[in-house]
Amino acid sequence: MNSTFNKNFFINNRKKLFNDILPESLVVMFSAEQFPKNGDQYFRYRQNSDTFYFSGLKQEETSLLLFKGKKSNNFEEYAFILEPNLKMLTWIGHKYSKDEVVDISGVKNVEFNDKFNYIFEELLVKVKNIYFSHKSNIRGIKYEHRIFQDWLDSVNNKTQSIDFQDLDPLSMKLRLSKSQEEIDVMQKAVNITGETFQDVLNFVSPGVFEYQVEAIITHGFVFNGAQDCAYLPIVASGQNNNILHYNTNRNECKDGDLLLLDFGAELDCYAADITRTIPISGKFTPRQKEVYNAVLDVHKQIKQKIVPGTSIRTLNTECENLIEEKLIELKLITRFDIASQKEDSPAFKKYYMHGVSNFIGLDVHDTGKKDTILEPGMVLSCEPAIYIEEEGFGIRLENDILVTENEPFDLCANIPIEADEIEALMNG
Repeated sequence: MNSTFNKNFFINNRKKLFNDILPESLVVMFSAEQFPKNGDQYFRYRQNSDTFYFSGLKQEETSLLLFKGKKSNNFEEYAFILEPNLKMLTWIGHKYSKDEVVDISGVKNVEFNDKFNYIFEELLVKVKNIYFSHKSNIRGIKYEHRIFQDWLDSVNNKTQSIDFQDLDPLSMKLRLSKSQEEIDVMQKAVNITGETFQDVLNFVSPGVFEYQVEAIITHGFVFNGAQDCAYLPIVASGQNNNILHYNTNRNECKDGDLLLLDFGAELDCYAADITRTIPISGKFTPRQKEVYNAVLDVHKQIKQKIVPGTSIRTLNTECENLIEEKLIELKLITRFDIASQKEDSPAFKKYYMHGVSNFIGLDVHDTGKKDTILEPGMVLSCEPAIYIEEEGFGIRLENDILVTENEPFDLCANIPIEADEIEALMNG
């Protein structure tokens, strides 16, 4: 469970949070749940992003209590962990000691979980507000955090005079702006993804299967030190190019088709998020290259617009305008189509139906909103695309871009993206 982050990183994150919460407040955070896979087996455990961000603790059944008194410098911090026993250590292995928690997180008051309720009730009489994550920063899927919900049900009758505050907006604001330590880890995750892409280029040829390409990706990530994939890899050949979140990854890669790869390593809970589209035969057809270069040109133009003061909503509009012009050049739509389109169903949507960007960090689709104004330290994707179902292929290209005070910084600058370079590497 080693981390590349020093405990001072987590101490500073908590200090920033204490500055943002009201006096006489208590912050409650829980670890992610363990999800059963089958029988007595669990899926690989991954910590709740906020809990990691504020503590560095990656172990299950961990919780935090952060108390702020009337005075701005009156803070108390508590971490609660599993109490190891011989059976646990024999069957599962190492679990944190109290001293290790102090070394990792900088939280000086560490107790086993059986003390949580006692200390919570001691602090409860001193507070007017309790902050907790209302949605665990979950977006777009239905999810109820069982550990949190059980706790909330148990304390409702004790907190009638206390205001519940949503922690999500505060953690979102802090997590959006990346420190140099975070940027360094994200760059390492991107580098691992880039090295793995080189392995994929060397491997792919007609007759291999999507799952074999996925195996190359997984091997590359783990072999180079990543803990996991940041998300399920998309390895989509042929018509599967046009399924945005395809991850079945079972089909044969056929001569003349394209292979769309959307994949990223996760390192110390931070994500890379990269997409490349490559010719399975090692050479694009003239039409494929024409569409590829159109998408690449939009990618280059939008990347330069990822600067302070703009927003993802603005980038989306600018990208849609550029894609619209490319679709006309590619003879996929006409100006008449545009003139006669319905407001809620623009002509370009047949070939490009998603946004061009999302925030990246501890979550691959990280905290932040479309109208969030970009500031230095934020990291976003840049991923224009054109999908042509009637021609049996689609192309998406994606890099991770750091907003700076000057020019945008492309974390993926060393990963091949030019069509000619990809062809040369596949045939070298």
